[in-house]
Amino acid sequence: MAASFAQRLLDWFDRCGRHDLPWQHPRNAYRVWLSEVMLQQTQVSTVIGYFERFVLAIPDLPALAAADPDRVLALWSGLGYYSRARNLHKAARICVERHGGDLPRDFDALLALPGIGRSTAGAILAQALELPFPILDGNVKRVLSRQLGLRDWPGQSDVERQLWEESEARLPRQRLADYTQALMDLGATVCKRQRPLCSECPVADACLAKQGNLQAEIPARKPRKTSPQRETIMLWITDNQGRTLLQRRPPSGIWGGLWSLPEASSTEDVDTFALRFGAVRADVALIRFQHVFSHFKLNVTVQRFHSARPIPRVNDAPSNAWFAQADLYGLGLPAPIRRLVENCQES
Repeated sequence: MAASFAQRLLDWFDRCGRHDLPWQHPRNAYRVWLSEVMLQQTQVSTVIGYFERFVLAIPDLPALAAADPDRVLALWSGLGYYSRARNLHKAARICVERHGGDLPRDFDALLALPGIGRSTAGAILAQALELPFPILDGNVKRVLSRQLGLRDWPGQSDVERQLWEESEARLPRQRLADYTQALMDLGATVCKRQRPLCSECPVADACLAKQGNLQAEIPARKPRKTSPQRETIMLWITDNQGRTLLQRRPPSGIWGGLWSLPEASSTEDVDTFALRFGAVRADVALIRFQHVFSHFKLNVTVQRFHSARPIPRVNDAPSNAWFAQADLYGLGLPAPIRRLVENCQES
């Protein structure tokens, strides 16, 4: 069955697979790694533009290791899940220090790098080096769950263990890179969560979900939890030169390491912070928006202030700095803050 499954998938890939993705030309370990990390939690259509801009600016692993963290975060800005970018940068520096400036070819050494899990390590080794390692991203979980007729959520430890065993058992002896891409392509373009195209699937006759007309139920969705809501106040302070005051966020937590507008938890804190910069409230309406994270919703109120004098830095808060409009494009900014400060004009 394994050989039949792999061969039919490869035959389908030759006819219908995706052969023009930018990380396939050339397909090396750095480009595969970068694409795999970007594709975590993100659609291919979104990733393509980010990938092309990233490799144009930072074409290889030594360049990534040498890059300024702000440059890396700026190129990532808008993709979300910024720990991915921070881990890329950390891993690149480790590779320069310990692995001769390249990703290691050893599975355990890859797995030890920040941000590289079992599936990402397998994808790098299979796609860049043609080594027999399985993958198990979201698309593959869906394909295999339907093939096996598994009704439970694939994130359950016992189900995931079974899927890993199945993914490994179905590996072909040759064309590991193409097979790995074919498996991902099948899940992304044919075996979709909504309205799968079973009539176009090369392995539909062996699919237990199709046989039982259970495609809409398999795989089961992750049990939902109610997303809590948080509130914050942001201060948008500009000086008499039109510069914006930004504050670098702590390295961990949401938007870790990025520049953002200063935050306050109460009106009193807002006034105290603004007073330190000699800033007065601007006569404009408050700006309110909600940003949805994976595990909570953030309700933001933005208050506008203007300072009549530029202040380069505050001694007890060196993370504060003024930036001209032209400087914002090279900074790592959270997507909603970038849209706010780049596009909204002073009223």
